[in-house]
Amino acid sequence: MAEKKIGEVVKFFAKPLVAAVKIDQGELIVGDSIKFSGHTTDFIDVIQSMEVDNKSVQKAVAGDFIGVKVSGRVRPGDEVFKVIPD
Repeated sequence: MAEKKIGEVVKFFAKPLVAAVKIDQGELIVGDSIKFSGHTTDFIDVIQSMEVDNKSVQKAVAGDFIGVKVSGRVRPGDEVFKVIPD
């Protein structure tokens, strides 16, 4: 599977396990797989839902700050990659 960097984590909320992610390039759609990668972070999640300005959206593009539920702890500065199936 190929990976393309699309942004990075800017904040993490422990409850309810939500990451605030700044999208630097490309776009994300609900259902896409994303990989979080950092010094102690390395896992893949499928986007079940995402929000921009506390409103549910189906698509996010470069320049957006999104909130997305995650299955594990992430840290500010962790890189976010879109997983592209082969």
